[in-house]
Amino acid sequence: MNTLSRIAALVGASLLAGHTLAQAQVQRTNLPAAPAGAISLPAAPEPELRAQLTPRRYTTLAAEIGARIEHLAVTEGGVIRAGEVLLRFDCSLQKAQLDRARASLGAAEKQLATQRRLVELNATGRQEVDMAEAEVAKTRAEAAQIDVQLGKCTVVAPFSGRVAEQKVREQQYVQPGQALLEVLDDSVLEVEFIMPSRWLQSVRVGSTVQIAVDETGRSYPAKVQRLGARVDPVSQSVKVIAAIEGRRAELMAGMSGRVLVKRGP
Repeated sequence: MNTLSRIAALVGASLLAGHTLAQAQVQRTNLPAAPAGAISLPAAPEPELRAQLTPRRYTTLAAEIGARIEHLAVTEGGVIRAGEVLLRFDCSLQKAQLDRARASLGAAEKQLATQRRLVELNATGRQEVDMAEAEVAKTRAEAAQIDVQLGKCTVVAPFSGRVAEQKVREQQYVQPGQALLEVLDDSVLEVEFIMPSRWLQSVRVGSTVQIAVDETGRSYPAKVQRLGARVDPVSQSVKVIAAIEGRRAELMAGMSGRVLVKRGP
């Protein structure tokens, strides 16, 4: 290769290298600027809060004596009133025992009166009177015990509401402690849900939330009544209990839905 050809080749290589370097600088210029400080992460999606409607008061009524059910005045789903007799046992045996105890008490009281009269006549000693008094006290206590048992022969409603579950039938013999009826007070339905603890700045006692009930397809306002006593350190969440405002005939205990919380800035 002659001198002129070498010079031409060198000039071409220099031009190609300069063009490549210019392209690289342009590409670096078009890259987004790196943020200063920590790398930002995408915001976490807001959690969906699920809740269930629960009655404020509910309980299971159980038998306090062993007896046969003579009459059952309510059925499952029925409306009850506070103090209403829901169930009555056959307590003919206890009534007979009470009559016997009262008769024994009468005889003991007569014997005590006789012994006291004999003491006045100096015909007997004080020990006989003490024994007669002890017998009166014993028979009176027995009568009182049976009378208390007779008071448990009827089961009354502790509050107004409805019968959630009927666990026994008429003419069935039940044992002491056996469950009879589950009753609930549906005059006020509560909403219990778990929310992130970071929302405590916006949601407090007295705050209003909305619950979209699945079964009705409608939303209802509820006022926060209580907050949990502590924050779960693992899930960073807290329990919230709210009460639905007003009585809604279409709502029933056990329905569930989605809680909508309006958070302030």
